Amino acid sequence: MSPPTGTKSESGLARLMGSGASGILELFIFHPVDTVAKRLMTNQTKVFVPGESLSKGFNNLDKVIFKDSCSLSVARKYKSLFPGLGYAGGYKVLQRTYKYGGQPYVKDYLNTHYKSYFHSTFGEKSGKTMIHATAGSLVGMGEVVLLPLDVLKILQQTNPDALKGRNVFRIFWDEGSRLYRGGLWTMARNAPGSFALFGGSAVVKEYVFALQDYSKATFLQNFCASIGGAVASISISQPLDVVKTRIQNKPFDSPESGLQVIRKMVLKEGYSSFFKGVTPKLMIVGPKLVFSFTVAQQLIPILDKLFMKEVGNPNTL
Repeated sequence: MSPPTGTKSESGLARLMGSGASGILELFIFHPVDTVAKRLMTNQTKVFVPGESLSKGFNNLDKVIFKDSCSLSVARKYKSLFPGLGYAGGYKVLQRTYKYGGQPYVKDYLNTHYKSYFHSTFGEKSGKTMIHATAGSLVGMGEVVLLPLDVLKILQQTNPDALKGRNVFRIFWDEGSRLYRGGLWTMARNAPGSFALFGGSAVVKEYVFALQDYSKATFLQNFCASIGGAVASISISQPLDVVKTRIQNKPFDSPESGLQVIRKMVLKEGYSSFFKGVTPKLMIVGPKLVFSFTVAQQLIPILDKLFMKEVGNPNTL
């Protein structure tokens, strides 16, 4: 996402604003899609039951996706897909700002202190790709600090009764550390997921487009690189994402450990349950990740050039 050693790094202000803008745009365009995916992942019943008609199956699917609004008008159904927008806003904008804006700093650090190790171990081209991927993985694990907002967003999307009658300050006061439940599973999901996201993007730029300076990628090159990274990230992290979502979906007063969730999934739903929601996630949530990653990669160099012209200092912030 940012240029390799030997070229100018983007300013911190450009990284902050570019990544933040990608999060804001993603939120308003794709939040309904995220709600659908979360509800499909947390659903523990069979939608299309053998022996039942397709119309009955689609009726079941309607109830899973729209819950109590399934019998309302199309407009009100669509509106029901925007629960937790306040929590989602805080989480998504902070997440994208932290992830897309923070990865270049970790990458710069690895380039400065460990470039020779990566290059000697993996070779020059693969070493550069591994630096991008490793930086993404480290930043992804640190994303756990934002977990409370993610927990509240998921609960509002899938189990709103658990939050009924309490504002955000009361929830934080009452629940405290319980808002970090699923933290280890979040880190376990984010480590390979973010590794694949940034690594997959770097592979496309390095081996498909043969770019020396990733910040000079065209929109089409950034778009293709984002597709490669998003598909790899979603596919690798999906099983752990299902477990994490189900842990966070439970009411605060009846928590379950990750191992308990996995045991129930295997016994009641089979191993295929670990990939519930992966198809709609690849087809619908995938574009969300592609969109935000492309926007961030495209905006950061553009904003950097703009700020450099305006203030004459490329290293502002």
